[in-house]
Amino acid sequence: MLIYLIGLVLAIIAVLDILKKPISLVGKIICSVIVLATSWIGLAVYFLYAKDRLTQWFK
Repeated sequence: MLIYLIGLVLAIIAVLDILKKPISLVGKIICSVIVLATSWIGLAVYFLYAKDRLTQWFK
């Protein structure tokens, strides 16, 4: 149960962070769906790799 809650909180933080990025609406939706659909792997990839690169990818 605790692991589920931690994952849920991290997913909400990741989606809110994606929504704050200066990228297109379609890019925000795509990234948010991918992060939510892939659970822990998506969160790890987002926080460790993609967080700083999203604005470059969706110019």
